[in-house]
Amino acid sequence: MRIAVTYENENVFQHFGHSKQFKIYDVENNSIIKEEIVGTNGSGHGALATFLANNKVDSLICGGIGGGAQSALTEKGIKIFGGVTGKADDAAKALIAGTLDYNPNVKCDHHDHEHGEGEHTCGDHGCGSHDCGSHSEQKYTLVK
Repeated sequence: MRIAVTYENENVFQHFGHSKQFKIYDVENNSIIKEEIVGTNGSGHGALATFLANNKVDSLICGGIGGGAQSALTEKGIKIFGGVTGKADDAAKALIAGTLDYNPNVKCDHHDHEHGEGEHTCGDHGCGSHDCGSHSEQKYTLVK
């Protein structure tokens, strides 16, 4: 198994399409045998699914993620575990243990509606952790 986690400052980065780094974990026999941080070299929403597929990732842990990105990842055979917050290492270990608390219906819809003047932009928030018009109001965290 190869797990990628959207990554920033040791935490699960909250906006898949703006991910500048992923932490990738190689897993064998339910143990992490290798981990590395890889840069996306400026890849955007559409290119990230290909980037992950080229890195032989089969599972993605992230915060917010839009429907288009979900479709692209699914087409590449990558399983999505969205709506996750907290430390990237803890999330990867929880996924391996089968205890990761995630939202199977996570959807980041901010591209589908307008924010008023002076409000935040999509890079300023984590769609998995607050109400942004059409998002779930529930926070998702790791089960300890």
